[in-house]
Amino acid sequence: VQVAESGGGLVQTGGSLRLSCSASGFSFDDYSMVWFRQIPGGEREGISCINWKGITPQYVDSVKGRFNISRDNAKSTLYLQMNSLDSEDTGTYYCAVIRTAYCVDEWWDPRRVKYWGQGTQVTVSS
Repeated sequence: VQVAESGGGLVQTGGSLRLSCSASGFSFDDYSMVWFRQIPGGEREGISCINWKGITPQYVDSVKGRFNISRDNAKSTLYLQMNSLDSEDTGTYYCAVIRTAYCVDEWWDPRRVKYWGQGTQVTVSS
């Protein structure tokens, strides 16, 4: 199993980034996918989830209206479009496969994760 994020980097406040997550070694379209974020000194938290069909995405309040999660099952790839970035978005972003096909059962809990990516760093500077 391989889960690999890309697209992180340094961006100015108000800017945008698009993260990608390429997956292989398992049946990608059997699972919901979640983006987690870990800020410096903080815990890893789920910020957005998308179900196996790629519909009815879920977001935490801190990113709602600014981030957009999507997936392409034909390419086994997950995306996170991040807009209007600010310093509070700085952190390491992880792609994760959770154990259900739908975004239920506290999808934001790291204990629900079946597979993790290695993470990609996002730094927002003013």
